[in-house]
Amino acid sequence: MRRRSSMTFPAEEYERRLRELRERMAQRELDAVIITDPENLMYLTDHQTTGYSFFQALIVPLEADSVMITRALEESNVTARTWLEHSRAYADDGDAILELVSTLRDLRLGDARVGYERNSYYFPAYQQDRFRDAFGEGLVDCFGIVEDGRVRKSWAEIEVMQLAAYAGEAGMAAGLHAAVAGATENDVAAAIAAAMFRAGGEFPAVMPYVASGPRSMIGHSTWEGRMIRPGEHVFLEVGGCYRRYHTAMMRTVVNGALSPSMRSAQDLMKETLAELRELMKPGVTVSEVARLTRMRIESNDVGAQLVTRAGYSIGIAFPPSWDEGYIISLLEGDERPLEEGMTFHLLPWMWGVDGTKTVGISDTVRITEDGCAPFFTLPEDFTVHASSVRSVPRAAVAPSF
Repeated sequence: MRRRSSMTFPAEEYERRLRELRERMAQRELDAVIITDPENLMYLTDHQTTGYSFFQALIVPLEADSVMITRALEESNVTARTWLEHSRAYADDGDAILELVSTLRDLRLGDARVGYERNSYYFPAYQQDRFRDAFGEGLVDCFGIVEDGRVRKSWAEIEVMQLAAYAGEAGMAAGLHAAVAGATENDVAAAIAAAMFRAGGEFPAVMPYVASGPRSMIGHSTWEGRMIRPGEHVFLEVGGCYRRYHTAMMRTVVNGALSPSMRSAQDLMKETLAELRELMKPGVTVSEVARLTRMRIESNDVGAQLVTRAGYSIGIAFPPSWDEGYIISLLEGDERPLEEGMTFHLLPWMWGVDGTKTVGISDTVRITEDGCAPFFTLPEDFTVHASSVRSVPRAAVAPSF
Protein backbone atom coordinates (compact mmCIF):
# COMPACT_ATOMS: atom_id res chain seq x y z
CA MET A 1 0.00 0.00 0.00
CA ARG A 2 1.40 3.37 -0.97
CA ARG A 3 0.73 6.49 1.07
CA ARG A 4 0.14 9.80 -0.68
CA SER A 5 1.41 12.91 1.07
CA SER A 6 -2.09 14.37 1.52
CA MET A 7 -3.43 11.36 3.43
CA THR A 8 -4.45 11.79 7.06
CA PHE A 9 -2.68 8.74 8.50
CA PRO A 10 0.34 6.55 7.75
CA ALA A 11 -0.20 3.60 5.41
CA GLU A 12 0.02 1.21 8.37
CA GLU A 13 -3.20 2.64 9.81
CA TYR A 14 -5.14 1.89 6.64
CA GLU A 15 -3.51 -1.52 6.30
CA ARG A 16 -4.74 -2.41 9.79
CA ARG A 17 -8.27 -1.22 9.06
CA LEU A 18 -8.42 -3.19 5.81
CA ARG A 19 -6.97 -6.31 7.41
CA GLU A 20 -9.49 -6.21 10.26
CA LEU A 21 -12.35 -5.64 7.80
CA ARG A 22 -11.30 -8.72 5.84
CA GLU A 23 -11.16 -10.74 9.05
CA ARG A 24 -14.79 -9.80 9.70
CA MET A 25 -15.63 -10.63 6.09
CA ALA A 26 -14.14 -14.08 6.48
CA GLN A 27 -16.13 -14.64 9.68
CA ARG A 28 -19.33 -13.82 7.76
CA GLU A 29 -18.24 -15.94 4.78
CA LEU A 30 -18.29 -12.97 2.39
CA ASP A 31 -16.19 -13.03 -0.79
CA ALA A 32 -16.42 -9.23 -1.16
CA VAL A 33 -18.15 -6.19 0.28
CA ILE A 34 -19.45 -3.04 -1.40
CA ILE A 35 -19.00 0.05 0.76
CA THR A 36 -21.06 3.14 -0.11
CA ASP A 37 -21.30 5.10 3.15
CA PRO A 38 -19.10 8.25 2.91
CA GLU A 39 -17.80 7.87 6.48
CA ASN A 40 -16.81 4.27 5.85
CA LEU A 41 -15.10 5.16 2.58
CA MET A 42 -13.13 7.83 4.44
CA TYR A 43 -12.24 5.38 7.20
CA LEU A 44 -10.92 2.72 4.82
CA THR A 45 -9.21 4.84 2.17
CA ASP A 46 -9.14 8.54 3.23
CA HIS A 47 -11.43 9.30 0.29
CA GLN A 48 -13.56 12.40 0.77
CA THR A 49 -15.47 14.78 -1.43
CA THR A 50 -18.45 17.09 -1.05
CA GLY A 51 -19.87 15.34 -4.13
CA TYR A 52 -20.96 12.24 -2.23
CA SER A 53 -24.57 12.68 -3.35
CA PHE A 54 -23.41 11.04 -6.59
CA PHE A 55 -23.05 7.27 -6.36
CA GLN A 56 -19.66 6.05 -5.16
CA ALA A 57 -18.67 2.60 -3.98
CA LEU A 58 -15.59 0.71 -2.86
CA ILE A 59 -15.42 -2.96 -3.77
CA VAL A 60 -13.26 -4.85 -1.26
CA PRO A 61 -12.65 -8.48 -2.31
CA LEU A 62 -11.51 -10.92 0.33
CA GLU A 63 -8.20 -11.42 -1.46
CA ALA A 64 -7.84 -9.24 -4.59
CA ASP A 65 -7.12 -5.50 -4.75
CA SER A 66 -9.90 -3.05 -3.91
CA VAL A 67 -11.56 -0.99 -6.66
CA MET A 68 -13.38 2.34 -6.40
CA ILE A 69 -16.43 3.17 -8.50
CA THR A 70 -16.94 6.92 -8.77
CA ARG A 71 -18.24 9.77 -10.87
CA ALA A 72 -15.60 10.87 -13.39
CA LEU A 73 -15.14 14.28 -11.77
CA GLU A 74 -14.54 12.68 -8.36
CA GLU A 75 -11.93 10.20 -9.60
CA SER A 76 -9.31 12.90 -9.03
CA ASN A 77 -9.95 12.54 -5.29
CA VAL A 78 -9.18 8.82 -5.52
CA THR A 79 -5.93 9.53 -7.35
CA ALA A 80 -4.76 12.44 -5.21
CA ARG A 81 -5.98 11.55 -1.72
CA THR A 82 -6.17 7.78 -1.25
CA TRP A 83 -3.92 4.73 -1.35
CA LEU A 84 -6.13 3.06 -3.96
CA GLU A 85 -4.51 2.06 -7.25
CA HIS A 86 -7.64 0.91 -9.09
CA SER A 87 -10.74 2.92 -9.93
CA ARG A 88 -13.52 2.85 -12.49
CA ALA A 89 -15.27 6.10 -13.39
CA TYR A 90 -18.65 6.74 -14.96
CA ALA A 91 -19.67 9.86 -16.89
CA ASP A 92 -22.53 12.09 -15.80
CA ASP A 93 -24.64 10.55 -18.57
CA GLY A 94 -23.41 7.06 -17.70
CA ASP A 95 -24.88 4.35 -15.48
CA ALA A 96 -23.20 3.93 -12.09
CA ILE A 97 -25.04 0.71 -11.22
CA LEU A 98 -24.14 -1.01 -14.47
CA GLU A 99 -20.53 0.09 -13.90
CA LEU A 100 -20.67 -1.50 -10.45
CA VAL A 101 -22.07 -4.78 -11.79
CA SER A 102 -19.59 -4.85 -14.68
CA THR A 103 -16.67 -4.34 -12.29
CA LEU A 104 -17.84 -7.15 -10.01
CA ARG A 105 -18.00 -9.50 -12.97
CA ASP A 106 -14.57 -8.41 -14.18
CA LEU A 107 -13.29 -9.30 -10.71
CA ARG A 108 -14.90 -12.75 -11.12
CA LEU A 109 -17.35 -12.04 -8.35
CA GLY A 110 -20.48 -12.56 -10.42
CA ASP A 111 -21.36 -15.78 -8.59
CA ALA A 112 -19.85 -14.77 -5.25
CA ARG A 113 -21.37 -14.03 -1.87
CA VAL A 114 -21.21 -10.22 -1.78
CA GLY A 115 -22.12 -7.94 1.11
CA TYR A 116 -23.55 -4.45 0.68
CA GLU A 117 -24.63 -1.71 3.08
CA ARG A 118 -28.40 -1.90 2.84
CA ASN A 119 -28.84 0.95 5.33
CA SER A 120 -26.48 3.39 3.59
CA TYR A 121 -27.98 6.85 3.07
CA TYR A 122 -26.30 7.10 -0.30
CA PHE A 123 -27.35 3.78 -1.80
CA PRO A 124 -31.07 4.51 -2.12
CA ALA A 125 -33.76 1.88 -2.58
CA TYR A 126 -34.25 2.42 -6.30
CA GLN A 127 -30.52 1.89 -6.94
CA GLN A 128 -30.48 -1.18 -4.71
CA ASP A 129 -33.42 -2.63 -6.64
CA ARG A 130 -31.62 -2.12 -9.94
CA PHE A 131 -28.44 -3.60 -8.49
CA ARG A 132 -30.18 -6.74 -7.27
CA ASP A 133 -31.97 -7.17 -10.59
CA ALA A 134 -28.73 -6.84 -12.56
CA PHE A 135 -26.44 -8.81 -10.24
CA GLY A 136 -28.71 -11.68 -9.25
CA GLU A 137 -28.30 -14.01 -6.28
CA GLY A 138 -25.55 -13.83 -3.68
CA LEU A 139 -26.18 -10.39 -2.18
CA VAL A 140 -26.12 -10.12 1.63
CA ASP A 141 -26.76 -7.12 3.88
CA CYS A 142 -23.47 -6.38 5.66
CA PHE A 143 -24.42 -3.05 7.24
CA GLY A 144 -22.18 -2.42 10.25
CA ILE A 145 -19.20 -4.45 9.09
CA VAL A 146 -17.02 -1.33 8.82
CA GLU A 147 -18.59 0.40 11.82
CA ASP A 148 -17.47 -2.52 13.99
CA GLY A 149 -13.94 -1.20 13.44
CA ARG A 150 -14.78 2.49 13.62
CA VAL A 151 -16.31 2.38 17.11
CA ARG A 152 -12.89 2.04 18.79
CA LYS A 153 -10.51 4.80 17.79
CA SER A 154 -6.79 4.22 17.46
CA TRP A 155 -4.33 6.57 19.09
CA ALA A 156 -3.72 8.17 15.68
CA GLU A 157 -7.45 8.91 15.41
CA ILE A 158 -7.55 10.31 18.95
CA GLU A 159 -4.78 12.76 18.02
CA VAL A 160 -6.78 13.97 15.00
CA MET A 161 -9.90 14.32 17.16
CA GLN A 162 -7.87 16.46 19.55
CA LEU A 163 -7.12 18.84 16.67
CA ALA A 164 -10.86 18.98 15.97
CA ALA A 165 -11.38 19.78 19.66
CA TYR A 166 -8.92 22.69 19.51
CA ALA A 167 -10.85 24.18 16.60
CA GLY A 168 -14.23 23.61 18.25
CA GLU A 169 -13.03 25.12 21.51
CA ALA A 170 -11.73 28.21 19.71
CA GLY A 171 -15.11 28.60 18.01
CA MET A 172 -17.06 28.15 21.22
CA ALA A 173 -14.89 30.68 23.10
CA ALA A 174 -15.55 33.22 20.35
CA GLY A 175 -19.27 32.49 20.44
CA LEU A 176 -19.48 32.89 24.20
CA HIS A 177 -17.79 36.29 23.90
CA ALA A 178 -20.03 37.42 21.05
CA ALA A 179 -23.40 36.33 22.48
CA VAL A 180 -24.28 39.62 24.20
CA ALA A 181 -27.45 41.68 24.22
CA GLY A 182 -27.67 43.80 21.08
CA ALA A 183 -25.82 41.28 18.89
CA THR A 184 -27.70 39.05 16.50
CA GLU A 185 -27.57 35.28 16.35
CA ASN A 186 -25.86 35.76 12.98
CA ASP A 187 -23.10 37.79 14.67
CA VAL A 188 -22.53 34.91 17.07
CA ALA A 189 -22.51 32.27 14.33
CA ALA A 190 -20.05 34.31 12.27
CA ALA A 191 -17.71 34.66 15.25
CA ILE A 192 -17.82 30.92 15.92
CA ALA A 193 -17.17 29.92 12.31
CA ALA A 194 -14.35 32.39 11.81
CA ALA A 195 -12.57 31.29 14.98
CA MET A 196 -12.95 27.58 14.19
CA PHE A 197 -11.57 27.95 10.72
CA ARG A 198 -8.69 30.19 11.80
CA ALA A 199 -7.78 27.55 14.39
CA GLY A 200 -7.32 24.98 11.64
CA GLY A 201 -10.81 23.52 11.60
CA GLU A 202 -12.70 22.44 8.50
CA PHE A 203 -16.39 22.68 7.65
CA PRO A 204 -18.23 20.51 10.19
CA ALA A 205 -21.00 18.07 9.36
CA VAL A 206 -23.37 20.51 11.09
CA MET A 207 -22.73 24.22 11.47
CA PRO A 208 -23.08 25.65 15.00
CA TYR A 209 -26.40 25.79 16.79
CA VAL A 210 -27.13 29.30 18.03
CA ALA A 211 -30.52 29.82 19.71
CA SER A 212 -31.40 32.80 21.87
CA GLY A 213 -34.24 33.36 24.31
CA PRO A 214 -37.46 31.48 23.49
CA ARG A 215 -35.95 29.99 20.33
CA SER A 216 -33.83 27.69 22.50
CA MET A 217 -36.94 25.55 23.06
CA ILE A 218 -37.10 24.71 19.33
CA GLY A 219 -35.22 21.49 18.64
CA HIS A 220 -32.10 21.88 16.49
CA SER A 221 -32.79 25.56 15.86
CA THR A 222 -29.87 27.67 14.74
CA TRP A 223 -29.25 31.27 13.83
CA GLU A 224 -32.03 33.20 12.10
CA GLY A 225 -30.99 36.81 12.52
CA ARG A 226 -32.77 37.35 15.83
CA MET A 227 -31.35 40.07 18.09
CA ILE A 228 -30.38 38.96 21.60
CA ARG A 229 -32.23 41.02 24.20
CA PRO A 230 -31.11 42.07 27.69
CA GLY A 231 -31.77 39.37 30.26
CA GLU A 232 -31.90 36.56 27.69
CA HIS A 233 -29.83 33.40 27.55
CA VAL A 234 -28.19 31.89 24.46
CA PHE A 235 -27.77 28.16 23.88
CA LEU A 236 -24.71 27.16 21.84
CA GLU A 237 -23.63 23.79 20.45
CA VAL A 238 -20.44 23.61 18.39
CA GLY A 239 -18.82 20.71 16.58
CA GLY A 240 -15.17 21.15 15.68
CA CYS A 241 -13.90 19.23 12.66
CA TYR A 242 -10.48 18.23 11.37
CA ARG A 243 -10.05 15.74 8.51
CA ARG A 244 -13.75 14.84 8.93
CA TYR A 245 -13.23 13.80 12.58
CA HIS A 246 -15.46 15.67 15.02
CA THR A 247 -15.77 16.60 18.68
CA ALA A 248 -18.72 18.57 20.04
CA MET A 249 -19.74 20.61 23.06
CA MET A 250 -22.65 22.65 24.44
CA ARG A 251 -22.34 25.82 26.48
CA THR A 252 -24.75 28.51 27.69
CA VAL A 253 -24.60 32.30 27.90
CA VAL A 254 -26.69 34.43 30.28
CA ASN A 255 -27.10 38.16 29.72
CA GLY A 256 -27.82 39.72 33.08
CA ALA A 257 -27.96 38.16 36.52
CA LEU A 258 -27.80 34.38 36.95
CA SER A 259 -31.18 33.42 38.41
CA PRO A 260 -31.48 30.74 41.12
CA SER A 261 -33.04 28.30 38.62
CA MET A 262 -30.31 28.86 36.03
CA ARG A 263 -27.62 28.43 38.67
CA SER A 264 -29.28 25.22 39.82
CA ALA A 265 -29.35 23.93 36.22
CA GLN A 266 -25.71 24.87 35.70
CA ASP A 267 -24.56 23.10 38.84
CA LEU A 268 -26.58 19.95 38.14
CA MET A 269 -25.17 19.58 34.63
CA LYS A 270 -21.62 20.13 35.85
CA GLU A 271 -22.08 17.59 38.65
CA THR A 272 -23.56 15.05 36.23
CA LEU A 273 -20.64 15.40 33.82
CA ALA A 274 -18.19 14.94 36.69
CA GLU A 275 -20.01 11.78 37.82
CA LEU A 276 -20.08 10.45 34.27
CA ARG A 277 -16.34 10.98 33.84
CA GLU A 278 -15.82 9.16 37.13
CA LEU A 279 -18.07 6.27 36.09
CA MET A 280 -17.01 5.68 32.50
CA LYS A 281 -14.28 3.09 31.96
CA PRO A 282 -13.88 -0.24 30.15
CA GLY A 283 -16.50 -2.75 31.28
CA VAL A 284 -19.15 -0.24 32.35
CA THR A 285 -22.21 -0.69 30.13
CA VAL A 286 -23.84 1.82 27.83
CA SER A 287 -27.02 1.37 29.85
CA GLU A 288 -25.31 2.35 33.11
CA VAL A 289 -24.08 5.60 31.54
CA ALA A 290 -27.52 6.40 30.14
CA ARG A 291 -29.26 5.56 33.41
CA LEU A 292 -27.00 7.78 35.51
CA THR A 293 -27.45 10.69 33.11
CA ARG A 294 -31.23 10.49 33.08
CA MET A 295 -31.52 9.91 36.84
CA ARG A 296 -29.38 12.93 37.68
CA ILE A 297 -30.86 15.36 35.15
CA GLU A 298 -34.44 14.40 35.89
CA SER A 299 -33.85 14.95 39.61
CA ASN A 300 -33.79 18.72 38.89
CA ASP A 301 -36.01 21.18 40.72
CA VAL A 302 -36.41 23.69 37.87
CA GLY A 303 -39.01 21.94 35.67
CA ALA A 304 -36.59 20.60 33.05
CA GLN A 305 -36.19 17.19 31.45
CA LEU A 306 -33.69 15.20 29.42
CA VAL A 307 -35.62 15.15 26.16
CA THR A 308 -33.11 13.04 24.18
CA ARG A 309 -30.71 10.15 24.54
CA ALA A 310 -27.83 10.68 26.95
CA GLY A 311 -25.17 10.88 24.24
CA TYR A 312 -23.66 9.09 21.27
CA SER A 313 -20.48 7.83 19.68
CA ILE A 314 -18.67 10.51 17.68
CA GLY A 315 -15.87 10.49 15.11
CA ILE A 316 -15.89 10.63 11.29
CA ALA A 317 -18.86 12.50 9.86
CA PHE A 318 -20.22 14.14 6.75
CA PRO A 319 -23.38 16.25 6.57
CA PRO A 320 -26.16 15.97 7.62
CA SER A 321 -25.01 14.87 11.09
CA TRP A 322 -21.80 14.82 13.12
CA ASP A 323 -22.75 11.90 15.37
CA GLU A 324 -22.17 8.16 15.16
CA GLY A 325 -25.35 7.40 17.04
CA TYR A 326 -26.23 4.72 14.53
CA ILE A 327 -23.16 2.87 15.85
CA ILE A 328 -23.80 3.51 19.56
CA SER A 329 -26.35 5.77 21.22
CA LEU A 330 -26.31 6.05 25.00
CA LEU A 331 -29.67 4.46 25.77
CA GLU A 332 -30.90 2.42 28.71
CA GLY A 333 -31.19 -1.28 27.97
CA ASP A 334 -28.02 -1.45 25.85
CA GLU A 335 -25.73 -3.76 27.79
CA ARG A 336 -22.74 -3.33 25.48
CA PRO A 337 -19.63 -2.66 27.58
CA LEU A 338 -17.47 0.39 27.03
CA GLU A 339 -14.07 -0.34 25.50
CA GLU A 340 -10.80 1.55 25.37
CA GLY A 341 -10.76 3.88 22.37
CA MET A 342 -14.50 4.55 22.24
CA THR A 343 -15.39 8.25 22.04
CA PHE A 344 -18.67 9.85 23.10
CA HIS A 345 -20.43 13.19 23.14
CA LEU A 346 -22.11 13.26 26.56
CA LEU A 347 -25.40 15.18 26.74
CA PRO A 348 -26.60 15.94 30.28
CA TRP A 349 -28.50 18.96 28.97
CA MET A 350 -31.80 20.40 30.18
CA TRP A 351 -34.91 21.21 28.13
CA GLY A 352 -37.50 23.48 29.72
CA VAL A 353 -35.81 25.25 32.64
CA ASP A 354 -38.59 27.48 34.06
CA GLY A 355 -40.68 26.10 31.21
CA THR A 356 -39.08 28.39 28.61
CA LYS A 357 -35.33 27.77 28.43
CA THR A 358 -33.08 25.09 27.03
CA VAL A 359 -29.56 25.12 28.46
CA GLY A 360 -26.60 22.86 27.97
CA ILE A 361 -23.14 21.90 29.15
CA SER A 362 -21.68 18.88 27.37
CA ASP A 363 -18.37 17.16 26.77
CA THR A 364 -16.68 14.80 24.34
CA VAL A 365 -14.64 12.09 26.06
CA ARG A 366 -12.54 9.08 25.15
CA ILE A 367 -12.43 5.81 27.05
CA THR A 368 -8.91 5.09 28.31
CA GLU A 369 -7.31 1.93 29.67
CA ASP A 370 -8.72 2.53 33.15
CA GLY A 371 -11.14 5.45 32.89
CA CYS A 372 -12.02 8.26 30.53
CA ALA A 373 -10.56 11.61 29.51
CA PRO A 374 -12.13 14.77 28.09
CA PHE A 375 -11.03 16.45 24.86
CA PHE A 376 -11.89 19.96 26.09
CA THR A 377 -10.54 22.33 28.73
CA LEU A 378 -13.01 25.22 28.26
CA PRO A 379 -14.72 26.18 31.57
CA GLU A 380 -18.18 24.68 32.01
CA ASP A 381 -19.85 27.46 34.01
CA PHE A 382 -22.41 29.55 32.16
CA THR A 383 -20.85 32.66 30.65
CA VAL A 384 -22.53 35.64 32.30
CA HIS A 385 -22.46 39.04 30.57
CA ALA A 386 -23.42 42.30 32.27
CA SER A 387 -26.76 43.74 31.23
CA SER A 388 -25.27 46.45 28.98
CA VAL A 389 -26.39 46.38 25.36
CA ARG A 390 -23.94 46.26 22.47
CA SER A 391 -24.39 49.09 19.98
CA VAL A 392 -25.26 47.59 16.61
CA PRO A 393 -25.62 49.64 13.38
CA ARG A 394 -29.32 49.89 12.51
CA ALA A 395 -28.84 48.35 9.05
CA ALA A 396 -27.35 45.26 10.66
CA VAL A 397 -30.23 44.67 13.02
CA ALA A 398 -32.55 41.85 11.92
CA PRO A 399 -36.16 41.55 13.09
CA SER A 400 -36.70 40.15 16.58
CA PHE A 401 -39.15 37.26 16.82
